[in-house]
Amino acid sequence: MNPDLLLVLLIVIGLIGRSPIIATAASLLLILKLTHLERFFPAVERRGLEIGLLFLTIAVLVPFASGRISLKEVLGVFTSVPGILAIAGGAIATYMNGKGLDLLKVDPQMIIGLVIGSIFGILFLRGIPVGPLMAAGITAFLMKIAQWIWS
Repeated sequence: MNPDLLLVLLIVIGLIGRSPIIATAASLLLILKLTHLERFFPAVERRGLEIGLLFLTIAVLVPFASGRISLKEVLGVFTSVPGILAIAGGAIATYMNGKGLDLLKVDPQMIIGLVIGSIFGILFLRGIPVGPLMAAGITAFLMKIAQWIWS
């Protein structure tokens, strides 16, 4: 399949699936391709995730910087059951995201299935798309289970 057509398909899937991140990312890549700026693809591939994670981390840390979260609230996380569960949930989620990143590095075409699955989840399960890394992490986990069952 023509790479341009595949990017257009991803844009359409992103729009249908109400995933502006997928649609925007595919649009930006298509713009780079159509303006003959493909020479930036290796840099985007190598550093794009790091830059995205940097901005995501900055966004998450803004409440600390702005003073909306106090030291007392931070300490309270370590002394309450919901807080401890939140710490465990965050640790498990980041581990799963790492496994998802590993899966996408080895098998990048999996993103199509993840996007289609996200659209299914939005349309039929009333879900909210939060990103391909967690979906890939869950996919990696399901693949391990399937591998364990069938071997």
